[in-house]
Amino acid sequence: MATVGLDRLFYAPITEDDTVEETYGTPKMLAKAIKADLSIELSEAILYADDAASEVVKDFKSGKLTLGMDDIGRAAVQELTGAVTDNNGVLISSSEDIGAPVAVGFRALKSNGRYRYFWLYRVKFGIPSANLQTKGDSISFQTPSIEGMVMRRNKPDGSARHPWKAEVTEGDPGVAASVISNWYADVYEPVYADLDGGDSGG
Repeated sequence: MATVGLDRLFYAPITEDDTVEETYGTPKMLAKAIKADLSIELSEAILYADDAASEVVKDFKSGKLTLGMDDIGRAAVQELTGAVTDNNGVLISSSEDIGAPVAVGFRALKSNGRYRYFWLYRVKFGIPSANLQTKGDSISFQTPSIEGMVMRRNKPDGSARHPWKAEVTEGDPGVAASVISNWYADVYEPVYADLDGGDSGG
């Protein structure tokens, strides 16, 4: 079903241990969302046998996320890009800046009035772009955007896989109300039933 809206744009800082496995910090509001474009690149392999394609494998390779928003605060720019604030409170961007990866969450309003929720588990952003224009006869809003590379996370989930995205629509069968109400409390962790009938990964 088509989506007609976008809001609740959050990010969660990532810290990594010696094995480069992610631990997610508390999600923070990034900005008021205007647009989110997500494109995916796949690794593809085709096995030919008997003069035809016998097997086709398409695996997630990486993605590109472009966010348009009303503004990007100084604290968010520092965490996303590695820029620093000097002693006078001035934000300084340098060629040596290296931003840390973060998780990114948002929701999209569907045409039936329900929301589809997302977490992207590991996104590495570049430098925000700025669109500036002098004031003319009519008002034209100029807003920043930022582009990031979407990657799978290093930490395996409860099924020993490496997720890159979590997505859920409120009201779908099997979706507990608590999943939706707690979506921004923490970065969502996949939950799977183990062989003993319990749950793992939550």
